[in-house]
Amino acid sequence: MSNNSAHIIVLGNEKGGTGKSTLAMHIVVGLLQDGKKVGVIDLDARQKSTTRYLENRFAHQQSGHSDIEVPKFTTVRQSQAESIKAREQEEQTSFHSALSQFNSKKDFIIIDCPGNDTYLSRLAHALADTLITPLNDSFVDLDLLGQVSPDDYQVKKISFYSDMVWQSRKYRSASGKPPMDWVVVRSRLASIESRNNKRVHAALESLQKRVMFRYVPGIYERVVYRELFPTGLTVLDDKKVNNLSHVSAREEVRTLIENLRLY
Repeated sequence: MSNNSAHIIVLGNEKGGTGKSTLAMHIVVGLLQDGKKVGVIDLDARQKSTTRYLENRFAHQQSGHSDIEVPKFTTVRQSQAESIKAREQEEQTSFHSALSQFNSKKDFIIIDCPGNDTYLSRLAHALADTLITPLNDSFVDLDLLGQVSPDDYQVKKISFYSDMVWQSRKYRSASGKPPMDWVVVRSRLASIESRNNKRVHAALESLQKRVMFRYVPGIYERVVYRELFPTGLTVLDDKKVNNLSHVSAREEVRTLIENLRLY
């Protein structure tokens, strides 16, 4: 990076089960394969899905697959201090300590946030150069961004999460940082075009004008994504696998990374 500071990519969503960790891992591997230096910070010390994925990848590498690249990664835990002020001070110190490990040594730092509102998550959002919010293709998930009319999809009210992102944008602006690029990614898409798919598309188009994000197609619901977790691999790793599902998954991940416009 020209300014000797890593580009921070945050995967954030205050709802669990949207595929943040799977998405994070595929972005990590895509960047590594493009010759980028990547560090990973997992803020979800309870579930540790991204940490476990990377531990599995490291174990696979050590079992004789030296061609598998594993990025440096760390986990930041929530403080157990008694007072709110003490907890926030401890978490802020831990978070910035983790960032300092990578900031001048990596091109990208990928931060995976927990699926709920935490102080650590807010710290990460405030520093995000690129914020990626994966959403399942449903109106339940869509409510995370804002309420829309069921008739014409006009935005009735923005959500607490969208408001938090707006506050993070204001912080960046006041700090003299360039604007955050907020990207909403539709994940676990159904393979068959449905009425619900079209309705979600229409609602997202309405929301993105009001809430100010870019929305891009993400990854489809495929068994292959779930099967790769135990080895820590992604669909980008084994290019010798050429069955239709694997090839299609590889292409959609590559398209997604291009749509993120990271470089």
